[in-house]
Amino acid sequence: MRYSLDFNWLWDGMGALVYGAGTTLALTASTSVLGIVLSILGAAARRGPYPWLRKVVGLYVEVMRNTPFLVQLFFIFFGLPSLGIRLDPISAAVLAMTLNMAAYTIEVVGAGLDAIPRGQKEAAQALGLRPRLVFFKIIMPQAIAIIFPALTSQIIIMMLESAVVSQISVRELAQEADLLQSRTFRSFETYLVATLIYLSMSAALRRLLFAGKRRFLGAGLA
Repeated sequence: MRYSLDFNWLWDGMGALVYGAGTTLALTASTSVLGIVLSILGAAARRGPYPWLRKVVGLYVEVMRNTPFLVQLFFIFFGLPSLGIRLDPISAAVLAMTLNMAAYTIEVVGAGLDAIPRGQKEAAQALGLRPRLVFFKIIMPQAIAIIFPALTSQIIIMMLESAVVSQISVRELAQEADLLQSRTFRSFETYLVATLIYLSMSAALRRLLFAGKRRFLGAGLA
């Protein structure tokens, strides 16, 4: 069977693909920032003095890690309106992606915190530093340096999983590719281009994150 490649549609469709790629990157950036902040708070809570809070965070992690991301997204977008909470597709996507990512990165951040020798915390407190300063100025920067590869992988995974939010009509890259192939009937070429764009974004994002690590953590700001 012979198949003739045809990319003549690509010039007209490139604008839509660039828009979709930009939306994917914006979703990834906002979700990563919010997810990491939430995971730091969650990891600290799991090691805090309040048993009820440790149980709440543990239950949240178990629920999010043992249910499909698509179900979580549908629950937020289609289920919450039954309780009077209506979110637009972008807000629902950001919330679902943030909650899903945080459930995984809480464990990653926690592993980094556990890797820091306890003596450092005790020494800092002996010098008169407040517990909050010890955590954010001494413990947390070292933990992030340790877990950075795992954290980077989780961000890349979330960027790729963002294609799922096309199911609630968020116009990210996968959604734009779907719309293009339905208009041009060139499915092979459309998804080949979308695959190459995802591949390029993953490689560029990984390089950017590691450049940031060398710039900030490697410069002694930790």
